[in-house]
Amino acid sequence: MSSRIFLGDFKLEKTLTNFWQEYDKPLISLAPMEEVTDTVFREIVLSQATPGNLHVVYTEFANTDGLCHPIGRDKVIHRLQCSENEQKLLKEKNVKLVAQIWGSKPEKYAETCKMISEEMPYFDGIDINMGCPVPKIVKQGSCSRLITNPSLATEIIRACQENSKVPVSVKTRIGYKEIVTKEWIGHLLDHDLPAVLIHGRIQAQMSEGLADWSEIAKGAVLRDTKGKNDTVIIGNGDIKSIAESHQKCEDYKIDGVMIGRGIFHDPWIFAPDRQEPTQEERLQLLWDHASLFQKTWADTKNFRQLRRFFKIYASNFKDAGVLRAALMESRDLDHVREIFDKWGFTPEDKY
Repeated sequence: MSSRIFLGDFKLEKTLTNFWQEYDKPLISLAPMEEVTDTVFREIVLSQATPGNLHVVYTEFANTDGLCHPIGRDKVIHRLQCSENEQKLLKEKNVKLVAQIWGSKPEKYAETCKMISEEMPYFDGIDINMGCPVPKIVKQGSCSRLITNPSLATEIIRACQENSKVPVSVKTRIGYKEIVTKEWIGHLLDHDLPAVLIHGRIQAQMSEGLADWSEIAKGAVLRDTKGKNDTVIIGNGDIKSIAESHQKCEDYKIDGVMIGRGIFHDPWIFAPDRQEPTQEERLQLLWDHASLFQKTWADTKNFRQLRRFFKIYASNFKDAGVLRAALMESRDLDHVREIFDKWGFTPEDKY
């Protein structure tokens, strides 16, 4: 298959701006997470972030096959949704939004990038998922499986670059069954990507064990050796604070970090100078999230998806476990209000 894929009369205007170079280092990102980083959660995170502590946010994983299917698209397109209010917050906080896409067919990537470029002007970048370790995904030859197929990875990258009006980056891991940082990251660097985001685990680890930041550091060394100065190296794995983010960048000589599961320890992680949130502030943010979720998705998404977030907000105050247990049984927004009424908390209705 040819690595040069163009679609119809699509005219790619080379107006790409490498926004990765617009910010002072270190760059701080919120990682893409399945059934987590939808437009609702991104809006909640952005509303709490202080300018300068968050630079890039990502969508959930969007499958290129689904996006390009006449019927399947309707089931997937919500992953690329960005509300008007989120767009306002992105501008206000000077944060960039990146679409994360995955698949195994270069022609579907090309079509997806064309679609994003033509129909979704709120995106500042596109990121190719070459890191997800989930077995049912890698069995399709996608995501971290691409580490074992450099030639297909090349075709996919070129298909995206040739059909995108925004910068194309890659998020990946340091290996599949074994560490191959030098070979794999070196291969990616040959494609003049504006950013390579490196999770410090191999696919076989899934999320187990500690991320190997010494391997992430090798990515920066390779970048310098190859003279790819326009490519930023972002590290990912086990970060739980802005202070730790800055320290990792200093210790490992990288350009920035991506925070993933750390957000579940602290939803205010991107506002490091705040005071410890009170019980009322935690419950208000829970209510904001739940009510915005209901307003945005109505019956198109299961309200029970919010349970993982209730664990974040209902914590660090007296008898939080009791309230959390009740909230984990909630069926809808009205049920959450009933629970709050019994708890003696009346939230402000912002949405």
